[in-house]
Amino acid sequence: MRSKLFVPGIRPELFDKALASQADAISIDLEDSVPEARKAEARALVAAFLDSAALRASEKCIIVRVNSLDSPHFDADLQALLRPGLSMVNLPKPESAADIRAAAAALADVEAARGIAQPLALLANIETPRALRHAAEIASAHPRVAGLQLGLGDLFEPFGIARSDRAAVHAVMLALSLAAAEGGVMACDGAFADLQDAAGFLAEAQMAHRLGFVGKSCIHPSQIAAANEVFQPGSAELAHAQRVVEAAETAAALGRGAFLVDGRMIDPPFLKRAQRLIAAARFSAR
Repeated sequence: MRSKLFVPGIRPELFDKALASQADAISIDLEDSVPEARKAEARALVAAFLDSAALRASEKCIIVRVNSLDSPHFDADLQALLRPGLSMVNLPKPESAADIRAAAAALADVEAARGIAQPLALLANIETPRALRHAAEIASAHPRVAGLQLGLGDLFEPFGIARSDRAAVHAVMLALSLAAAEGGVMACDGAFADLQDAAGFLAEAQMAHRLGFVGKSCIHPSQIAAANEVFQPGSAELAHAQRVVEAAETAAALGRGAFLVDGRMIDPPFLKRAQRLIAAARFSAR
């Protein structure tokens, strides 16, 4: 999921445009971008889109950011939106493993009532200090958790932490990436709000890539190409990864745990990286 395009749930004129974009995933938002008085309207609009012929004909990953677990809208969001067109639920502001388990139980109840056999995955936002402190527990809380997503706006702005401080951004990214790794889930980078600062978006995406993130959120189609380029494995890197995987099969048949590829010693951590690169390339080629 190299790129994930945010679309406000109250802007249906953008849904099909987002579907036709080069983003790997669409993240339709029912939380921050929808005024309180229009929550029900947005739910209905998104539900109609999930049932649309255009979406049924697409293979794009469709994510909906619902309202938070403690909001009066969470249950209504699930009731309206759990249907075949939805790929993943993005949960804002969970702060503990208990929050994740409560959300998973709510999903299971609606799925059982609807006869939905395939459990929906959860993408958990890490966007409060407490959530960052408990990120590894959140990542490991339930099999539904597919990934952690960084929310620097909520994490930094209320506390006066400068987004321009690269050291602060790096520290938080590394902490989240390692927490996701501990839970065996993906780490997704958050949005970059300044549409005029293309260089800043690119630099932040490159940092996220170096720190093991799978992709970056985009708030405008103009950011998609940069995200796709940064997180797309290069041809030489991909070819090396394929040689590593093939050599691992040969080594396993010979009972060897370590082996050489291109003059470099390879053992299980490097094999896992190669397998991850190949999986990411296959996903982006869909």
